[in-house]
Amino acid sequence: MTVAGFGARVRDAIARHGRLCVGIDPHAPLLAAWGLPDSAGGARDLGLRVVDAAAGVAAVVKPQVSFFERHGSAGLAALEQVLAAARAAGLIAIADAKRGDIGSTMDAYAEAWLRPGAALEADAVTASPYLGVGSLTGTFDLAYREGKGVFVLAATSNPEARGLQGAIAGGDTVAARVVSEVAARNAAEVDDDEWGSLGLVIGATVDWADAGLRPFAPAAPILAPGFGHQGAVPSDLNARFGALAPCVLASESRSILSAGPAGIADAIRAATAAYRAGEESHV
Repeated sequence: MTVAGFGARVRDAIARHGRLCVGIDPHAPLLAAWGLPDSAGGARDLGLRVVDAAAGVAAVVKPQVSFFERHGSAGLAALEQVLAAARAAGLIAIADAKRGDIGSTMDAYAEAWLRPGAALEADAVTASPYLGVGSLTGTFDLAYREGKGVFVLAATSNPEARGLQGAIAGGDTVAARVVSEVAARNAAEVDDDEWGSLGLVIGATVDWADAGLRPFAPAAPILAPGFGHQGAVPSDLNARFGALAPCVLASESRSILSAGPAGIADAIRAATAAYRAGEESHV
């Protein structure tokens, strides 16, 4: 049986439910605001409530792994439950783990997050290319084989990244080289009219010209932090991403989660509607 490609799944999910990606970040102040204990159980309960509110409304959820890891083995068990619940609810679950290493070590990370049946199985994982994009080859292979996705950090929304990611290497910025190498792997796997399964993390607050970025092909999912609390709004989509705007998953965490348990469902619906309205205004 042919495994559906992750890129095709994201394209379909955006068409059905819009481009909102709801971050699940159960840090201590947020747990307190939700009336939950700062514990693995509190992180699990917040995560499951977000999943319930997002199911059938949003396309994607993105648990931030660190906020579960800080509770040790119990926190990882809580993350297992949240990821499993999200996938069972029909949501695309991205594990925001930002893993990066070489050889068998990176392959083990890939097995942890992308192998079907793994305890921490997600639909996609975020990955760091700063040991070389080639160090992620085994992860890319597994993703394509199993219908999973990888979001490679390229031009992130935090200001500290600009010096490194904007540095010139071989005539291009580091960020542009990452994009080019990821796009080349996608081009080897899919036709021009398909979406690749290897996505990129490009912040919504990033100026493409300043970062040395150019449009790429074939199309692939773009995970875009920076919306909501960091200042980007739905109307920025076309201005920042141009022809690649349809590929964007707009990631919001604090701006959604701050609505609390009583308001989370309404906040997700409102954000989803805002992105749809932004798209329609540019048709």
